[in-house]
Amino acid sequence: MDPAQYQKFRELLDESYQWPDYYEFKFIVKIDDKSLVLDKLVGYSILETPSKKGNYIAVSARKLMKSTQEVLDVYEAMSTIKGIISL
Repeated sequence: MDPAQYQKFRELLDESYQWPDYYEFKFIVKIDDKSLVLDKLVGYSILETPSKKGNYIAVSARKLMKSTQEVLDVYEAMSTIKGIISL
């Protein structure tokens, strides 16, 4: 994410949430990389939805977050996973 997008997303989170608050992350990843995602989401409430052909999995993760920065840190950690789609 470029710096302008990052700043805009930060501002949107600050406007939309009163921390602490629950935040739901959604990611799509190849099924072979599912464990890479789940390893970074220990302690989250997780819902997994496989694709029709079973090649991909959608992972929804919900947790009480303390701040906008904590949310941004999760997205940054996930960005290291090749091919991940963050929704």
